[in-house]
Amino acid sequence: MRRGELYRVPRPGADDPKASRVFAIVSRQAVIESRLATVVCAPVYTARHGLASQVEVGIDEGLKHDSAVHCDALVSLAKTRLTSFVGMLPAARIRELDRALAAALDIDAESLFD
Repeated sequence: MRRGELYRVPRPGADDPKASRVFAIVSRQAVIESRLATVVCAPVYTARHGLASQVEVGIDEGLKHDSAVHCDALVSLAKTRLTSFVGMLPAARIRELDRALAAALDIDAESLFD
């Protein structure tokens, strides 16, 4: 399991109308490899609004449709729920993910990436 991997999770939540949803792992690698039972993930929706807190993804990342990782909707998921591997974000998309997370959390990204 690595940061930037995409997994399909069945029954993602009571308020989610989908039977399953794809999530991107956004936790740092040290947490993923730790004994902690959960990791922070961002959901993937087909809706794309061009927000700074979203990262566009699609067929190249293993998805069926053009979609976006929504960093404004972070959730903690049990590692045991992440079993259906979909794909991996390439390095350029992970850099976009870093910037989208900074935007979602109102962190000055420019000072982080100088």
